[in-house]
Amino acid sequence: MSARLRQGPLEAQTPAGVFTLRPLDPVADVEMLHAWMNDPAVARFWELDGPVRRLVAHLDEQFTGTHSRPYFGLVDGEPMSYWELYRAQDDRLAAYYEARPGDAGLHLLLGPERFRGVGLGRHLIEAVSRWQLDAPDTSRVVAEPDVRNTASLRAFERAGFRRTHDIELPEKRAALMVRDPETTTASPDPADSAEPGDSA
Repeated sequence: MSARLRQGPLEAQTPAGVFTLRPLDPVADVEMLHAWMNDPAVARFWELDGPVRRLVAHLDEQFTGTHSRPYFGLVDGEPMSYWELYRAQDDRLAAYYEARPGDAGLHLLLGPERFRGVGLGRHLIEAVSRWQLDAPDTSRVVAEPDVRNTASLRAFERAGFRRTHDIELPEKRAALMVRDPETTTASPDPADSAEPGDSA
């Protein structure tokens, strides 16, 4: 049985404030997300810059499909990150590694510049992946950040992920990162944070 998409609220305390995760509103949130996608630091990795219709088409795929859902992350009520949480066995990623039925996956980006490079990324990744692992049918969480995104790789490692091997995706060389339920996280390091364009 494949891992189910997590439902329900997520709330976690972070050094920057209270982090919450909520489903993306396909109408109210698009303008903000479009601005984030057109930041060159984000566009470098997500490649969803340009006209808003390009982003809307991508979101339509998220909402009409059955294996992935988009979310906004907020700190103290302020939207500051975009997430895609998915069942890895049913994702295109499954063609590039030995996927297991209980694998959940995540993609993310940090939007506003003031949230970048301050050590927050690892706390968010740790909180969201722990939330995914709390589902009884989820056995691991996987991610595939671009190998060029060294800050993102450090953030994932600080959040309890291990780099198993690199994979060649059509658009990038990616590091396959895996977090197991028994993984303990490393101590926080303020210098480590997910980069804005992380598309893990």
